[in-house]
Amino acid sequence: MPLLGAHQSIAGGYYKAVDTAAKFEMDCVQIFTKNNNQWRAKPLTDKDVDLFRERLEATGVTHPCSHMSYLINLASPKDELWNKSIDAVVIELQRAEALGLEGAVMHPGSYVTSSEEEGLDRIVAAIDRIHQQTEGFATQIWLETTAGQGSNLGFRFEQLAYLLQQVQDGQRLGICVDTCHIFAAGYPLIKKSEYKATMAELDEVIGYDRIRAFHLNDSKCEFGSRKDRHENIGRGFLGLEPFRHLMNDPTFQDRPMYLETPKDEEDGVPLDQINMERLRTLCKK
Repeated sequence: MPLLGAHQSIAGGYYKAVDTAAKFEMDCVQIFTKNNNQWRAKPLTDKDVDLFRERLEATGVTHPCSHMSYLINLASPKDELWNKSIDAVVIELQRAEALGLEGAVMHPGSYVTSSEEEGLDRIVAAIDRIHQQTEGFATQIWLETTAGQGSNLGFRFEQLAYLLQQVQDGQRLGICVDTCHIFAAGYPLIKKSEYKATMAELDEVIGYDRIRAFHLNDSKCEFGSRKDRHENIGRGFLGLEPFRHLMNDPTFQDRPMYLETPKDEEDGVPLDQINMERLRTLCKK
């Protein structure tokens, strides 16, 4: 059975995210290490770090990772935002390293008024600078596949492969595949033959060995819509079949997979619990 978990809130303390994951019998957990819609970050305390690490050990929750701020844009043609984004990623990695996180998921960036090529090269230059400032860190940057909304980069496997190849210390990078995003970007997943073809292309262009994690999300929007709208598992345009294929794919049984689905309740039952149970029922015994 694959390693299943979800993004969890750190409200009340970083350790709370681990306890919530454990309550739902999750294998892994993703968090924000700071407010994801603000540049500033309250300093991490030794207590924050110690409690978080202690709860991981006590609960057996593994593969902790973070998701970086949505404000970051390493592809920006504006130097002020580009430099601010570099500084923000360094801080994100410092916090992730202190907490003992395996990866920090990041959207590659948006080229806005420049071009795809210029945007990709801005990302390469930015990551090279970031790596110089975080030398020796165990935490990796995990570049996320995107839906391709607006001028967002990372919606084609070739764009991500370019970043892996051009960054000087590319082995410090990994890829996080989001099911909703690649479906919205035009990679078919529903039929078994489609799933196999898309995964074969992923392997050929990027390589399975570079895939560090998955985000498990259904899509509120249609195939190829280039829109990033997450839905609960089996209730969107993806349906259950792509998740059945992925849950039973021997290639990815050791990769952490994190839900990023809505956080409400239905009849008093948290949707995280409903989504987890739905995924587990898809796993063949």
